Amino acid sequence: MQHTGSCHCGAVRLTLPATPETATSCNCSLCRRVGGPWVYFEWGTVTIDAAPDAMQAYVQGDKTLRTMRCRHCGCVTHWEPISAEPGGKHGVHLGNFDPALIASVRIRRFDGAETWKFLEE
Repeated sequence: MQHTGSCHCGAVRLTLPATPETATSCNCSLCRRVGGPWVYFEWGTVTIDAAPDAMQAYVQGDKTLRTMRCRHCGCVTHWEPISAEPGGKHGVHLGNFDPALIASVRIRRFDGAETWKFLEE
């Protein structure tokens, strides 16, 4: 089952290819600021519908991915690899989807600030 969500103003629309089973809440320096939770899919399976000038990228740290936000309303929508490779992942901010979907997904807490491990198993 596909799920469609959008940023606050609707300029960026995202379609997930399936219902996620789990999502991740991370406490790294970026995620603790922009929130979450995040769901992950294979690169190329998430559909992003937006005008070319509707999104703005932010690149930090090891410069392997870019965090994307709507240029109009500021909502962070997803992150994507800078150099897409087969089997790579695509992170989608689940906060842009129906609250019922968010409530149906098990959230796992990830310590991206220090240990780089899930806090519960």
